[in-house]
Amino acid sequence: MAKIFQVTARAGMTRVVEPVARRLLRAGVTPNAVTVTGTLGVLVGALGFGARGHLVAGALIVTVFALTDLLDGTMARMSGGSTRFGAFLDSSMDRVADSAVFGAVAYYLSTEGDRPGVVAALLCLAAGGLVSYVKARAEGLGLTCDVGIAERTERLLIVGVGGLLTGFGLTIALPIALWLLAAVSIFTVAQRMAHVYRQAQQVPTAPGGQG
Repeated sequence: MAKIFQVTARAGMTRVVEPVARRLLRAGVTPNAVTVTGTLGVLVGALGFGARGHLVAGALIVTVFALTDLLDGTMARMSGGSTRFGAFLDSSMDRVADSAVFGAVAYYLSTEGDRPGVVAALLCLAAGGLVSYVKARAEGLGLTCDVGIAERTERLLIVGVGGLLTGFGLTIALPIALWLLAAVSIFTVAQRMAHVYRQAQQVPTAPGGQG
């Protein structure tokens, strides 16, 4: 699912993203600056709007600025490839943005007295972090972990759709989206761990220790 969505999204947005990327590079804007700007935009949408109950505006702002993941990646490719720091910054800013989104959702639901929804949002936050960590840790050990049905794009899409529908009056949509997302995120963690386990059985000794 993740790969199909990503390929389709990139193919559909190439004509828009690449010209914008070229203009920004010519103007002296760096991919790292776009990464940070995108994260700040997500923070504004999540904390400034979503957490205060303005779900439609919050979801739209988060979606627009989350698309900078496509833009900064395209800019990095056009300028000769991502640097190590650029890759580190991008991953770190993704975690900041994700924390803001699900933290804002949890806060909003708490103000509505929806305790099960708060639990679901916190599960999404924890499981989403694990999805990313498992992949990063595996790749740090020289293994591959490019599997799973709930990567970052899918997670933001699911919570975004739930937020939009709730903002338009279907109040049950956001809690349903969160519980669905929590389930698929936990399943993705299990998928990745199983994938890494199978690879590890074929590797004599992995570098590093337990902990």
